[in-house]
Amino acid sequence: MVQIPVTVITGFLGAGKTTLLNRILSRQQGMRTAVLVNEFGEIGIDHELVVATSDAMVELSNGCICCSINGELKEAVLRVLERPDPIDFIVVETTGLADPLPVAMTFLAGDFRDRLRLDSIITLIDVEHFEATAFTSPIARAQVVYGDILVLNKCDLVDEARLAAVEASLRAIKADARLLRADHAGVPLSMLLSVGLFETDRLVALQAAEDAREQARDPHHHGPHDHQHDHLHHHGHEHAHHHAHTPELEGFRSVSLAVEAPFDLRRFQHFLDNQLPASVFRAKGVLWFRESERRHLFHLCGKRFTIDDSDWPDGGPRHTRVVAIGRDLDTSSLRAQLEACVVAP
Repeated sequence: MVQIPVTVITGFLGAGKTTLLNRILSRQQGMRTAVLVNEFGEIGIDHELVVATSDAMVELSNGCICCSINGELKEAVLRVLERPDPIDFIVVETTGLADPLPVAMTFLAGDFRDRLRLDSIITLIDVEHFEATAFTSPIARAQVVYGDILVLNKCDLVDEARLAAVEASLRAIKADARLLRADHAGVPLSMLLSVGLFETDRLVALQAAEDAREQARDPHHHGPHDHQHDHLHHHGHEHAHHHAHTPELEGFRSVSLAVEAPFDLRRFQHFLDNQLPASVFRAKGVLWFRESERRHLFHLCGKRFTIDDSDWPDGGPRHTRVVAIGRDLDTSSLRAQLEACVVAP
């Protein structure tokens, strides 16, 4: 039986994961790719930013499929494998607040070993904001430690000295990773897909080194991956039980708004200019403005944001979806400010 290669795309908030995913989908010629999208927040919009408005599995225009992961990753993978049409690739885009190790472990379970092959873990690095995230967040560190390919993204926004400093910092964490530079996640697919860089034995060594590092820092620490060690050596288990760092433990919270009504453009601009808390690190959305017939895709990372317009999907209802993610947010106040941008019926 031919094993289907699996690529995991990870990276901290705003690093460019969805941009890379869109590049992969738009450049696949004659290949059927299953896309599994995972998110952090009360509502899911990443799958909509990629292709569609449904939470269920949907067909894409290029013959691929997309599935939003609302529960167990294993269940989503089984739905993909049960489809009558064969799949050539599986690509998983994790939330920006995910430790990629539990995701990788899913594909090493006994149920999937004969049918799937974990090809590589690709970690997107936002070179502009790298220092603000990499060393303060255990999750961001894990994304670097377990990445086979580290894509330094947004290189057009920084100078060569900054790039060299980021590369040196990454080498100190992961000496043997493949480093690639990119603008707008523009990396040739031949350098990302079917590269065969993932090695289970090396993963075991990385886990042991990370747990030893945590133990040295805190003698009473019980490694977040202790149970995963056991499952790596006993692949027959149903799935990996893990106790990885969770977003809530690091102070991250999300505020979401989903309405079937438009925003007032001036109110939203006032919110961005005068009310948006500095503690919001990442925000994204699909926006309907009263002043426009177009569909607007909103992305914010740090202090930089973009709003790009496109056509609404044929037959799809107009709506507004926004998710903001940050540390120690006053969620009630932030939600009220977003609601104030909505045009009353």
